[in-house]
Amino acid sequence: MATQRHPRPWAGVSAITASLFVFLTTELMPVGLLTPLSSSLGTSVGAAGLMVTLYGISAGLGVPFLVAWTRRIDRRALLCTLLAVLAAGNLITAVSPNYPLVLTTRLVMGFASGVFWAIGVSMAMRIVPQRHAGRAAAVVMSGISIATVVGIPLGTIVESLTDWRTTFLIWAGLAVLVLAAVAATVPSLPSDNAVSVREVFRLPLVNARLRLVLVAVVLFVLGHFGAYTFVRPVLESGASATPAFITAALMVFGAGGAIGNYVAGFTVARSPRVGFVVGGAVLVGSLLALLAVGDGRIAAIALLAAWGIAFGVVQLSQLAMTQGAAPDTFEAAMSLNTLAYNTSIAVAAFLGGLLVDGLGVRSVMWFGVALTAAALLVALGAHRRATADAGLTRA
Repeated sequence: MATQRHPRPWAGVSAITASLFVFLTTELMPVGLLTPLSSSLGTSVGAAGLMVTLYGISAGLGVPFLVAWTRRIDRRALLCTLLAVLAAGNLITAVSPNYPLVLTTRLVMGFASGVFWAIGVSMAMRIVPQRHAGRAAAVVMSGISIATVVGIPLGTIVESLTDWRTTFLIWAGLAVLVLAAVAATVPSLPSDNAVSVREVFRLPLVNARLRLVLVAVVLFVLGHFGAYTFVRPVLESGASATPAFITAALMVFGAGGAIGNYVAGFTVARSPRVGFVVGGAVLVGSLLALLAVGDGRIAAIALLAAWGIAFGVVQLSQLAMTQGAAPDTFEAAMSLNTLAYNTSIAVAAFLGGLLVDGLGVRSVMWFGVALTAAALLVALGAHRRATADAGLTRA
């Protein structure tokens, strides 16, 4: 991966981090606004949830094609275009007179979000010295925690003081400000490893190590999000949690994710597989312990913090594993990673819902334990494959 010299590389990394913040908060903002949204637009709460579902589906399914089709476009110019789409989409959402227009707008915005997830981290890694690439990736991924702890609650507060349309109008303005920051601080980044659509989808067929990494990512996302999606009813059933406690617990989880990203930023360059396995093991242990704590609220908070830290470590480790498996085609591999990640979130929520309705809320925690443990086994298999390939290369 080529490194671009730039006098202010960390300013550019900060701008890319801010981009992640506005993309992710835009994606998840409806979660905290479903009731006023549904009432204002004359639809049910369940139907309003499609604002998140369709956004995620287009972000996942469209990204391999869009990254390949834009492979000759300078990445700074492409990111500015994506932010312009985000700003326009939030503006249209804020003034939309009906729900079909909102859904159509969200679908288009999802495509832009998916492309950002495929190119954003690699852009940050390219503009800093190579020895700091892992730390740059960690800084960008910290935007996830910032969005969870600050962004989404802030949007909900704005809605409570004004209305949901004002929230999206403000986020349109934020997207414009971030676009200006990207244009001012990120250097020109010609695409250096993007490939055609056919080559994108051939990668898992010809690269066994990448194939195993993608399987591990799918299993991990299914396990984590299958459990996390239903963490509120789990806490309510076990710790008799109040809404205030739930809010605090989720903020603790988000803060834990930020800590995990920070820690992984120093360790992932040495061994992302170890980070993935150790983080996954801590996550499994946290889920098992949550099943056992019963009404212990303090224990539940501590375990959610551990879960968040583990998630932050695994999140960055799986990105480094993807890069390590396909260093010469990182953007293409990341587009497949984004496809696998986003579609797995949707599947996890669906399967988790079936389990909750059929077997009770605690069943999703066991689901999370089983799938995350399976991901660890596959990650170990990917390591053995990489070791074998290295042996063949030396021979």
